[in-house]
Amino acid sequence: MSRSRFPRFAVAAIALVLAAAGAHAQEPSYGPNTYDRTLEALIAHEDIASRGGWPKVPGSVTALKPDSQGPDVAVLKQRLMQSGDLPPASLPGDVYDEALVAAVKRFQARHGLSEMGTVGRLTLKAMNVPVEVRLNQLTATLERLKGNGFNFSERYVVVNIPGASVEAVDHGVVQRKHLAIVGRPDRPSPVLQANITSVNLNPYWTVPMSIVKADIIPHMRKEPDFVAKSNMKLLGAENKEIDPASVNWASLKSPYFIVRQDFGPTNSLGQLKIDMPNTEAVYMHDTPKKTLFRNDVRFNSSGCARIEGVRDLAAWLLEGTEWTLPAIEAEIAKNERKDIRLKKTVPVAWVYLTGWQGADGMVQFRDDIYGLDTPQGIVTSTIQPRKPKAKAVVTAPAPAPAAKVEARPASRPAVTTATATN
Repeated sequence: MSRSRFPRFAVAAIALVLAAAGAHAQEPSYGPNTYDRTLEALIAHEDIASRGGWPKVPGSVTALKPDSQGPDVAVLKQRLMQSGDLPPASLPGDVYDEALVAAVKRFQARHGLSEMGTVGRLTLKAMNVPVEVRLNQLTATLERLKGNGFNFSERYVVVNIPGASVEAVDHGVVQRKHLAIVGRPDRPSPVLQANITSVNLNPYWTVPMSIVKADIIPHMRKEPDFVAKSNMKLLGAENKEIDPASVNWASLKSPYFIVRQDFGPTNSLGQLKIDMPNTEAVYMHDTPKKTLFRNDVRFNSSGCARIEGVRDLAAWLLEGTEWTLPAIEAEIAKNERKDIRLKKTVPVAWVYLTGWQGADGMVQFRDDIYGLDTPQGIVTSTIQPRKPKAKAVVTAPAPAPAAKVEARPASRPAVTTATATN
């Protein structure tokens, strides 16, 4: 239908619908409406389960590309129609057309994967998760959201651990989204609620004793100059420096000193830390290893949250003060310590949501990385470390990244995220 024949009231109505959809899409994934929306998703997936669920996709679909043809394409289309990613009105047949590319991208967006439009290993794995597992994830989210008591104030920050992502919310609208690196399964990030109190520029890193024992001592036994090369110092009583060569690392079990890494670009916290006092001693911070944010799998820290674009998040926290982003960057460039207290603390919640429905109607799923989507795990208040399947060889305070399978393209737009500490 031409524009001249399209009724003006219809144009206006569509514009209002689109505007409303855009506004709702900016609502946070974790907010006052998350429970009701996730309940809607649960009902919809119960309907899918009652109709037999979705078909299993063969591994051979990973070889498909746009314009490919064959029975594998038909199976892929059927799978995506069942989950609502491909409209039923799409052209039938076995051609990998534009509609199918868009459907694969939508599916990837809903599962926190790079939107490539083709099926890689991680996408295939997500597609073949049975609907019954997805139902369990949605049920687990609903149980965790019941009476959690979080204060959804005017401004707050949320870290979704399974999503390895962060949202900064102001008056119910997401102002910033950040990728994150959070705790690996044997050093999980905790579920907690706290208040952000300050921003630390060029921070020292006082290494937690657990990491001293698990990482630094074993490393010093293999590489005696590791502490010096890592710009670290051993500090004893009254902060007196101890010579690493004087320590009997071979038999050391209970360190009589603290390990502190000097500030600078190579500091494990990067050049900015967001302080949020809590009993778990975790926080959000920068990292010198920026390439880790390109991975779809970002569970590499020792519990804290490393944030991509952390300076932007800090500037958001400090809005209304002299500390704009340029001012923060100029102060960091001085290579001096600086602590900036917020005029008003900002609530922060670290949550564990593996399945939920967003304001845009898209049902999101993330891997149950800590294995908590069980009747016992759903109600637990503390995440317990999972023992590694094989004995890990610990090398450094900053764990090595997981293998990149479906990596985010380097050319994608920059987004920010919180990640767990080293």
